[in-house]
Amino acid sequence: MRDLLSPEGPLMSLITKIAYSAYLNVLWFVCCLPVFTAGASTAALFYVTLKMAKNEEGNVTRSFFRAFRDNFKQGTVIWLILLFTGILLGVDAYVLYHMRFSNALWTIITAIFLVAAAAYAIVLMYIFPLLARFQNTTLSMFKNAILIGMRFLLCTALMALIYFLMALVIIRFFTPAIIFGEGLCALLCSYPLSNILLLCQGKDSVNKEKETADTEE
Repeated sequence: MRDLLSPEGPLMSLITKIAYSAYLNVLWFVCCLPVFTAGASTAALFYVTLKMAKNEEGNVTRSFFRAFRDNFKQGTVIWLILLFTGILLGVDAYVLYHMRFSNALWTIITAIFLVAAAAYAIVLMYIFPLLARFQNTTLSMFKNAILIGMRFLLCTALMALIYFLMALVIIRFFTPAIIFGEGLCALLCSYPLSNILLLCQGKDSVNKEKETADTEE
């Protein structure tokens, strides 16, 4: 019991990580407020949570803002592409909903839409962890995100479930859980992701691992 409650014990380590995830969620939300910075903010969040998954987080605040700065340009480009694509998919969904069951063509178009929406969701879940971990071209980031997401379907399903359950808890059961929100989702997703990204690093010579100096002052 004493070992369980010790500062270095597993219980205190878990509590610390959950507290960090809430703090990171606040940082992520604040840095997303200009909207166009959401990509860099999400990459910075995953940079820290991927470190936390390996117990290498160091100074959380310094790591977050350095990763935010380093990923700002490419993260912004990626996010604007995703935002524009998401708006188009939203408009398509609205049109298809109001045209539902009108004819056979509607069924075909809806099937294509669902495939595109699934691909979009996969890219959205994987591209910012990839950006946080690797240096690569923007086009390669998109390509690798969809390929990795399709290859590791169990991880993809697990990540989707984590986000779904968090949204369900916030909307239906306990709204104050929003304080954890994206921060806790990113942390939970980072555990399976860290192993997958390690495999990708070893097999893909195009990806160059990104390191951000987190020296203590």
